[in-house]
Amino acid sequence: MTTHIAATELVGAGWKKSSYSGGGNNCVEHADLTGTAFDAIAIRDSKDPAGPALLVSREAFGRLVAFAASFDV
Repeated sequence: MTTHIAATELVGAGWKKSSYSGGGNNCVEHADLTGTAFDAIAIRDSKDPAGPALLVSREAFGRLVAFAASFDV
């Protein structure tokens, strides 16, 4: 499942940014919406919090995080 959603539908979501984020303005944020009507993880560009978000399943988000963690940064 992958869906785009307007920011106006995610007001009040608890957005989190990676602790590895620096000051380079190239970060993404995520919000755990499992247990809500969306039942997904929302991902958005931290530079554009009023922009759209991408909704993915918890499983897909877990695979994305594992893939990103496999790189030496």
